Amino acid sequence: MGLFGTGLRRICAVVAAGTAAEMAKLVRSALEQARTVELRLDWLNSDAQRSQFLRWLRMYQPRNATFLATCRRREGGGRLAGGVDRELYWLIQAREAGCQWCDLEVETLRKLPGQSVREYPVPSRVMLSMHDFQRTPNLPRSVNPPANGGVDAVKIAAEARTIQDSVRLLRLARKSKSFVAVPMGEAGLPARILALREGSALAYAPVATATAPGQVSLHDIKHLYRAHALTRRTQVYGVIGNPVGHSLSPLLHNTGFVARRIDAVYLPFLVHDLRDFLAAVPELGVRGFSVTHPHKQAILKYLKDCDPLAAEIGAVNTVVVRRNGSLYGGNTDYLGLLRALEKKLRIKGSRILVFGAGGAARAAVFALARSGASVVICARRVKAARQLARAFGAESLPRAALRTESFDAILNATPVGMHPHVGVSPLAPSELHCRVVMDMINRPQKTQLLKIAARKGIATVQGIEMLIAQGVAQWEIWFGKRAPEAPMRRAVLAVLRAEEDSRTH
Repeated sequence: MGLFGTGLRRICAVVAAGTAAEMAKLVRSALEQARTVELRLDWLNSDAQRSQFLRWLRMYQPRNATFLATCRRREGGGRLAGGVDRELYWLIQAREAGCQWCDLEVETLRKLPGQSVREYPVPSRVMLSMHDFQRTPNLPRSVNPPANGGVDAVKIAAEARTIQDSVRLLRLARKSKSFVAVPMGEAGLPARILALREGSALAYAPVATATAPGQVSLHDIKHLYRAHALTRRTQVYGVIGNPVGHSLSPLLHNTGFVARRIDAVYLPFLVHDLRDFLAAVPELGVRGFSVTHPHKQAILKYLKDCDPLAAEIGAVNTVVVRRNGSLYGGNTDYLGLLRALEKKLRIKGSRILVFGAGGAARAAVFALARSGASVVICARRVKAARQLARAFGAESLPRAALRTESFDAILNATPVGMHPHVGVSPLAPSELHCRVVMDMINRPQKTQLLKIAARKGIATVQGIEMLIAQGVAQWEIWFGKRAPEAPMRRAVLAVLRAEEDSRTH
């Protein structure tokens, strides 16, 4: 039995709001999904709001819940103005309201007589926290609560600039007792989800507003990633890219794992440097990963073997990590593209423009040329477009020619218009002379390019169709069995519909 219990009790819902009424509402919401709740008292707008909320909490007193009070001063990265005495005052009030735990920054402990909190009637159990919002500092081999400080647990929250930074924090969690590891920032997000399986006593997740960089919502950490259920036997998969926060692949694949009852999790890895990620693969237990922009071509030099089609394309979107640690690459983008586009167009004999010259464009040009299309390439990087055209026997065109040239289909293979920059289009209305427009971007579902095409009466193909088809093909490479396509599709389309509804209301 851990400090906070087992399973779901180790997911700590973070409640932070400006008013007592909103805090109370969030506490009720948190307890619908979790039994451990951090109360960020420093986020409340005033002492009056703090007093009002704690009076409510004293009356509310839900059963079987653990409350951890935090009233972090500005010096420690919080919002409370004033000195140590104010922080201690509100932590003492939190104990009166029924909080069993409190979070005390190391900066506060150092200012107390004898560097001990034992003389103060704060909540009976104390977590000592250290925050570094700039980097992951040099870490000791292990961390244990100081013997004389009245401390029951230690938390280190540090900005992970690289995957290796977050791995160092997980390593510390494995070797420490009564320890909480909190990798911050988007690069640290996968490690946040894996922290519990590595021995961290808690994993924090906000109910509403995020209180630290890279936090995963309470709903997602519990339902999408199932962080509380992961063990050292859990297989790790993921998607690597930059950016990667928009990716729907975690939803697609994690839904499939649940449907097939496979003990695996799929995580989004923000990767600036491929070597940084690949060095972490053995320690994180990664068994396979998807590759997206901008790494589809660069990953090739790290592969031991490669599917002949992927080698011919010159871009990889699927990697298998073999038992000996070597990497095998494949490409399912071309399958996804063909399956999506064939619903609206007979590809053989069609004249198709591919806009872009990166890894996604390479797979598209390969697939279309191999299927008998006459392929034309146009890109902002004119030299890259010419090189790609030469590689696959295609034609290249300057951008200015698009105002007069016509095609059977136009395919966007650039990231322009991708979430969160949803209001821009890579092509203007005057450049769309075709019967079909397809956008390889899958989020948003209806990109600005597709909206422009629809207004001109042009048939459209959404990138989500390609995402689902290529994801299903990836699944079958990794597991050697049919993917549960129906629930995977339903989950992704439901999220996209919800996003569309929120934008239109």
